[in-house]
Amino acid sequence: MRTLLSRAAVPLLVVSSVLSGCASTSSTGDAALNQGNWPICSAVGAVAGGGLGAIESSAWAGGGAAIGALLGGLICYAQDGDEDADGVHDRRDTCPGTPANTPVNPNGCTIKVYPDAVVEEVVAAPQDEVIVLSDNVLFDFNSSTLTPAANDVLAQISNRLTDGVVKGVLIKGYTDSVGSDVYNDKLSKLRAESVAAFLVTQGVAAEKIHTEGLGESQPVADNATEEGRAKNRRVEIVVDR
Repeated sequence: MRTLLSRAAVPLLVVSSVLSGCASTSSTGDAALNQGNWPICSAVGAVAGGGLGAIESSAWAGGGAAIGALLGGLICYAQDGDEDADGVHDRRDTCPGTPANTPVNPNGCTIKVYPDAVVEEVVAAPQDEVIVLSDNVLFDFNSSTLTPAANDVLAQISNRLTDGVVKGVLIKGYTDSVGSDVYNDKLSKLRAESVAAFLVTQGVAAEKIHTEGLGESQPVADNATEEGRAKNRRVEIVVDR
């Protein structure tokens, strides 16, 4: 019995040696044997097994061929080449034929690369502005003529009004409740116009400037006190952007 088993093992060992010797598991894509050419491996195994079996007898030739074919196919299937050279063995490569140097995932499929998100800078919309100046900064008592100090203040403000985003400038003059309504309306209007005329000399477009004299009609504080009346005597520059 031991002799019979030993004889049967000879074809198997030789076929295995022949096929394994020409196989490669380096996964460089040039494996002589791999899953893609298992029919060739089976044929080689059948010829080798049959030839070796014939040494014993004709009966052994048929059995050796069958065993060689089976063993050849199995060995070939077990080899794990890398046909597309993507670094993933063919056995696990579910996306064969990947172009060279293409990043792939563990299954051999192309890794999707998404561009970095573009962060758009949010530009704040131009804001309207109301500049409030006390009348004692701009004018002497009961006068609509600008003081030298007023010229300096308005020159600085004009730099903010020559920008192209400025759509319009409305200058409003106000007074306290001392004096008649007619007088206060006239004085507030003259003061608003004095401010407008100076801003034009500083480069602010005349067509963008409008004036209003509102007198004592819109107080922001109590006219019963000196502090309140001082707050009511004012000029407002309303900037529309």
